[in-house]
Amino acid sequence: MLNEDGRTIQADALAALQKLMAQSPSAAALQLQLAQAQNALRSGTPATDVTPPVGEQHLIFTLADQRFAVKAEHVQGVERLTELTPLPNIVPWVRGVMNLRGSIVSVVDLRMFLNLERLPYTPQMRLLSLQYNEMLICMIVDGVNEMMPFPPAVINTTNIHQGTIPSWVSPYATGHALLSNRTMVILDVPRLLFSEKMQNYGVL
Repeated sequence: MLNEDGRTIQADALAALQKLMAQSPSAAALQLQLAQAQNALRSGTPATDVTPPVGEQHLIFTLADQRFAVKAEHVQGVERLTELTPLPNIVPWVRGVMNLRGSIVSVVDLRMFLNLERLPYTPQMRLLSLQYNEMLICMIVDGVNEMMPFPPAVINTTNIHQGTIPSWVSPYATGHALLSNRTMVILDVPRLLFSEKMQNYGVL
C-alpha cells in the first residue's frame, strides 16, 4: 500500500496528466506511455506510479542531426507518414494536404521550409501536427524522440544567435535547453506558423 506521500505524488501526477490531456490529447498519451515504460524498468515501482513533471512539458524531435523542442500545448499529434493529396501552384515545401481526424490540413516538409536538403522519406520520419489558435499545420520531421519537462533553470533565451542555434532556424527559435549533456533548440510555434514565409506559400 502507498503511504501518504505516495498517494500525494500519484494525485499530483494525475492532475498534471489531466491538464496535459486537456491541452493536447496526443501529447498526453505519448507522455503517459513514456512514463509507464520508464517506471516499468525500475524494480519495485508500479507502472502507474508516475512521477509528476517538473517544468513545462516539451516534445523533442530531430531534424538535420539537431534536436528541437516545442511546447506540448502546441502539439496536436504525431503521425506516421501517409499518402498526401498534392496541390497545384504552391511552393515545393508544401507537400500537399491530408485528412487529420476530419480536418483538411496542409503538410509542410520542415527541411525544405528551412532551406535544407530534402531527403527521401524513411520509416523514422513523422508528421508532427502543431497548432496555435486556429492555425494547424503538419510538419514532416526526421523523427520524434520523447516528451519531457524543461525546468526553467535549463532554458537559455539569451545569446541565441552566437553559434548555439543554427542560422537556418534562428528566426523561429526562442532559446535552447541543456539536459543530460544534450542541447535542444526551442522553437516558437506561433512565430513559425504565422511567419510571412509560411503564410505565403502560393507560387506566383
